[in-house]
Amino acid sequence: MDKPQHPPPLSTLPLYQRLAAHYREAIDAGSLIPGDRMPSLRTLMRQHNISLSTALQLSRQLESEGWLEARPRSGYFVRRPSRSTLAVVAEPRMNVMPDPAQYVGIHARVSDFVARGRMQPIKTNLSVARCSPDLYPLDALNKAAARVLRLQPKLLVSAVSPQGHPEFRAVLAKRALGLGLTLSPDDLQITHGCIEALNLGLRAVAQPGDTIAVESPTYYGLLQVLESQGLRALEIPTSPQTGISIEALELALHTYPGIKAVVVVPHLQNPLGSIMPDAHKERLVRLIEAHGIALIEDDTYSELVNEQTRGDTPLRAMKSWDTSGSVIYCASLHKILAPGLRLGWISAGRWQARVEMFKYVQTRGNEALSQLAVADFMASPAYDRHLRRLRSTLSVQREKTAEAIANFFPEGTHLNIPRGGLGLWVELPQQLSSQRVFDAALQAQILVAPGLMFSNSQRFDPFLRINCGWPYDKPMEQALRRLGQIIGQQMD
Repeated sequence: MDKPQHPPPLSTLPLYQRLAAHYREAIDAGSLIPGDRMPSLRTLMRQHNISLSTALQLSRQLESEGWLEARPRSGYFVRRPSRSTLAVVAEPRMNVMPDPAQYVGIHARVSDFVARGRMQPIKTNLSVARCSPDLYPLDALNKAAARVLRLQPKLLVSAVSPQGHPEFRAVLAKRALGLGLTLSPDDLQITHGCIEALNLGLRAVAQPGDTIAVESPTYYGLLQVLESQGLRALEIPTSPQTGISIEALELALHTYPGIKAVVVVPHLQNPLGSIMPDAHKERLVRLIEAHGIALIEDDTYSELVNEQTRGDTPLRAMKSWDTSGSVIYCASLHKILAPGLRLGWISAGRWQARVEMFKYVQTRGNEALSQLAVADFMASPAYDRHLRRLRSTLSVQREKTAEAIANFFPEGTHLNIPRGGLGLWVELPQQLSSQRVFDAALQAQILVAPGLMFSNSQRFDPFLRINCGWPYDKPMEQALRRLGQIIGQQMD
């Protein structure tokens, strides 16, 4: 049996990236402070026994992230990115009773935002939560698909397996070992992205009129799913740092005994970017087991957690603590590998047979070519190399976007820097309405995601979600500068 494929430790990164992480930690710890001169290239070469090329890569990496500045004929000097001066988004009150469960009613609001964004010419789209197509391994996937068709020329005219192709499910089950999951290929149902997986999981455990506890704020697509199924949403306060408040959830479970399920994004929650500590994950699993309800885990973003956070300890899925089949695990490749393929999967524990039945009734099986092409690529070392490059690129883009927000947005803006992922959650100054900012930015051909989309309440109106998945180039910088001006004008 092959050994489990764990996420690569920091020690497997290129030497210059490992050294860059070392100096970032030194700046964070105060060993090097803003204004200090960085060791010269010759000193770096001597101290670390590295080549001139590696010393240059190290310095330029830190410069691109905003930690160093190059001064003509003087070398590199330490500069903490100015975004560090921004206050972080405040923690919500965790010991308050959630609002009464309600039919969601979000669909009309989201549809209005989407429709208006499509009608207006857009130069810069900051509203999405996805990467530029250039960050995905297009050539490698095309070659994998060609290999599959060469080896199986009748694939496109053959029937597909309703549960998903066995080879793809086998690759997914093998990689799940790195998340602490012991799944067989038969424990997995392939879906059309994570959104279908969530739909199936909710249908399996709830009926119209039932209540589902969700994070607040949460991904608006989930709120739309709940509304489409006639379910009630109970929003639970969620920390930008550690995720859903287990104390508030426990209070809600005692107050609203009809809750059928809890839906949680444990890694890089959308839109907050929080990561749940392992102790919180385990506690949450034990809580839902004690109440006999379902925990639906959306693990779409775990592969985007940055290298420094991953360290030598793999992330653990919440389902890894599941001993009763109460956790429904959902994930996809939409954000991390191939958005155009819409490949997701679900492992539904004690509801697996019911999920498979619903999948067959609703959409039958996914086509086989994309599954086999992706299985071919994911089984090779190239997949982990792609993920490392993607995480590194996104790290730079997040830092540069955060720096721009600190420089261009008005005083009083609050911002969290997540430990990975595609977006930033920005709190506007003076409780400014994101609806007003959306309207004004749209006239400037800039599309943003207002906080109103991420809750059925009005409490997140003073927030924006800003995408960092596109390259930080001159047009992007100009758009962020213009957005900062628009926010300032709305404050007048």
